[in-house]
Order: sequence, then structure tokens, then C-alpha cells
Amino acid sequence: MEPLSSHPDSVLYGRQTKLGILNFGPGRRRLGDVPALVRNYAAVKSAAARANRELGVIDESIARAIIAATDEISTGLHDREFPTALVLGGGGTTTNMNVNEVIAARASQIAGMAVHPNDHVNASQSTNDTYPTAMALTVLELAAHPLAALDDLIDAFDSKAAEYDDTVRLGRTCLQDAVTLTVGQTHRSHATALRRTAAGLRSAVDELTSVPLGATVLGTGIGAPDGYRERAVTGLASLTGLPLTSSDDLFDALAHLDPYAAIASAGVRVSLTMAKIAADLRLLSSGPGGGFAEVRLPAVQAGSSIMAGKINPAIPEYVMQLSYRIRGAGHTIEAAAAAGELELNVMEPIIMDALIDILDDIASSATVFAERCIRELTWDGARRASNADAGFDKWVTLAAEQGYDIAADQVRSTWAADRAEVAR
Repeated sequence: MEPLSSHPDSVLYGRQTKLGILNFGPGRRRLGDVPALVRNYAAVKSAAARANRELGVIDESIARAIIAATDEISTGLHDREFPTALVLGGGGTTTNMNVNEVIAARASQIAGMAVHPNDHVNASQSTNDTYPTAMALTVLELAAHPLAALDDLIDAFDSKAAEYDDTVRLGRTCLQDAVTLTVGQTHRSHATALRRTAAGLRSAVDELTSVPLGATVLGTGIGAPDGYRERAVTGLASLTGLPLTSSDDLFDALAHLDPYAAIASAGVRVSLTMAKIAADLRLLSSGPGGGFAEVRLPAVQAGSSIMAGKINPAIPEYVMQLSYRIRGAGHTIEAAAAAGELELNVMEPIIMDALIDILDDIASSATVFAERCIRELTWDGARRASNADAGFDKWVTLAAEQGYDIAADQVRSTWAADRAEVAR
């Protein structure tokens, strides 16, 4: 292989990449800031080169050089060569061209001959089919972390349920006293809810194993030879180790991005569940003198710069705040999925960007919630046991045996006597 230029100003990207930088600036997140997308786009180009070589679209020497260049990119060797903004106009064309130009330039160095970004690297392809394919592979990869973090959080709740399986606490409806239940039942319900919502997210993500590579423009397959689509998808599955299949309807795959809206919705559902649980624990830990004071959350940091010794429920509040941001990103994806006109939805870049936020925030909130809160919380608050004594259990039993009205009269009489005793 030819060595890369050591000149600090030497770059592999070309004119179209530079125009993209000029038109859209660096953005808050650049293509190179998402190594998974760069890596998966390189895999798409490698699979395309292999298929094109088999079909005689490009020469063996050029194909070998393209594959060698994509192998280097996959290792992160050229991450600095992808400076274009992740979110940009044109349906990802600038992103595709950035990848094409870098591969072509490096392949030219390797082969010692000119490799063209369009004629060779982009042969039998379009941004229409390569971008959504690389995007699907990226989401499949990035989703692994939040799903694993959710599994850990579920395990933390299951463990806490086992630890306090027989500990009794007061249940509430409308924030008023109800009947008692166990802490084990409470935390087991947390685990069940998260297990259900995580399964929904996993199922939605798994739909992305159907990819539109070979669709070229609009799903027509124009510009690609017979047999290319099958070879390219099979080769990509081999390269990634994923059970990839070709989209059943290529026209649908390019025009409709509702699978990403489904992932966003599933991610929002996960975050809503985490936030609800976090808010409940925040309320149950309120006090310690003037609140529920049933749960003790780990004291992870000082809660005030002036009230010495004050501790706040910082971790539940963190989980709640991230859920707000996840909901905002989910709305962005819904709007973008609905914005495609006619045969192509060009809003994929903003969907990719928002999905990264959703997956990152789910991973962060689930990890922190499990490690910095749930595993160390205790149910030894000052009023857990005394509050449990206020449960309506005996009154519910009495109503079942003697009637609702008789039980209600006895409840009122008991409360009146209690108030009189307090007054004395």
C-alpha cells in the first residue's frame, strides 16, 4: 500500500465535501462524530464493490483498492476525513459523496491509479439506497448499548424486589392512603414494565434488518446490473454478521420512514416508564422530616450550597429530565417521517441525528439509574412502617363482610377519635 501523505493539510475528501462544509457548516454533530455511521457506510461501499467486481462492473484491481480503503475506514483510521455536518439538506447526498471521495482518494493511493468517486466507488448505487442502508446498520449497532443498559436496570429492580420481598408498605391512590402491598411487588412491577417496553424497542429496531440496498433511484434499480441487489445484500450480511434481507418493496422502503417513527415511539415509551418510576421514588423519598420519608435514596452529592447536609434526589431528576429530551427528539422524528413527499423521504439526516440522541439518553439514564440509585436504595425510611399501619386493608375486609356503609361509618368514627386524641 502507498503511505498516506504526512502533510498536515493533506485531506482525502474532495470538492463535494468542501461544498457541503461551505453550505452547511460543521453542524452540532459531524459525520466523523458518529464513527458507527462512517464504519457502516464503508461496509455498504465494500459490499457494493464486491458485487460490482463479480458482475464485471469494475476491474479487479480497482475493487481490491476500494475494499482495502473501506477496511481502513472501518478501523477508524480516517475519521478526520468526514467533516460534513450530519444534518444537511439534500437527503444525505453530501454524506454519500464525502464517503465516496475519501474512499476514492485512498483507493487511488493504494492502486496507484485513478479511482473515481462516482464511476467506481458509487457504481450501481445512489444516495437513495446507500444512505438508508448505512443508517439502518448504524441504528442496529447503536441500539445494542441502551438495550443492554435497560437489561441491567431490569436486573437491578428484580434484585431489589427479592431483597425486600416481604417488606410491607402503604399503597396510595390519588395520593391518598389505600391498602398495603409489599416492596417486592412494587419493584417487580417496575421490572415488568421496563422489560415490556425494552422488548418493544428491541422489536422495532430489529425491523431494520430489511435493507433497500440495490434500490438505486427511487427503488427502480436503475443503473445497477441484474443480480447486483442480491449479491450486495448477501455480501453486506456477511461483512456485518447481521441477518440482513432485501426490503420486500423497494419503493416503500425509500418513500416511507415509519419504521424509524416506530423506534422513536418505542424509545419514548421506555423513557416515560423510567421517568414515572423515578418520579415515584423521588416522591417516596421526600423529607426526611416533612415528606413521605419511606425510601432512602443514595446520597450521591450535596443538595444545597447553603443548606448544609441537605440531600436531593438528583438521580431520579436526571432520569426525568432526559425523558423530556427523548420526547422532544421523538417528536422530531415523527415530523420528519411525515414530511417525505412522493417517492422519497429526504429527511433521513435529522432522523439519524435525533435517534442518536434518543439511544444515547436511554443508555445514560438507564445506566445511571441502576448504578447510582436503584442498587443502593433502601426502604428503611423513618415512616415506612408507621405509614403502612394507615392502610385501608381492614376496612376493605369489613366492607366485604358487613357492607360498604357500615365500614364507612366505622372509618369516620375512627378518624374522629384519632383527631380528638391529637387535640387533647
